[in-house]
Amino acid sequence: MLQIGSRSMQNFPLLKEVGQSDMPVLIKRGWSATLEEWLCAAEYVAEGGNRNIVLCERGIRASCHWDYARNILDLNVIEPLRRATPLPVIVDPSHATGQWSLVEAMSRAALATGAHGLLVEVLEGDRAELRCDADQGIPLDVLERIALQAREMEVVGVAAPVLV
Repeated sequence: MLQIGSRSMQNFPLLKEVGQSDMPVLIKRGWSATLEEWLCAAEYVAEGGNRNIVLCERGIRASCHWDYARNILDLNVIEPLRRATPLPVIVDPSHATGQWSLVEAMSRAALATGAHGLLVEVLEGDRAELRCDADQGIPLDVLERIALQAREMEVVGVAAPVLV
């Protein structure tokens, strides 16, 4: 899968190029992108012939302080986005919060709002030795709980979650 990061979501030559690819494309929402701008980014890819697109909410910029959250996870956008497009919609609570301790709760919330799946960062090794994004990687036991909760939600029909 090709990933278009949030900072590249409006790189139109890049979007057109990946539209020529046969590989699936993940488009992360830009920090200040509206729902319409996000869908337009997907349209640039689709116009090239590639309709294998997944949309990923990863938080929007707000005046929050780094000590409690990196971004604001905009779960309000999930249901309107699902109404607007047949494309799968997933949520990245790891990058949105920047804090591993918030990922489990935000994962439950994302699935409850109708996200098709989650993209979560898992910690490998010693957190103190990681150079990048050390604070947002969840331990394996938290991943196991999230997966169990996702399966339970699927049983009651809240969402059709897939862990990516």
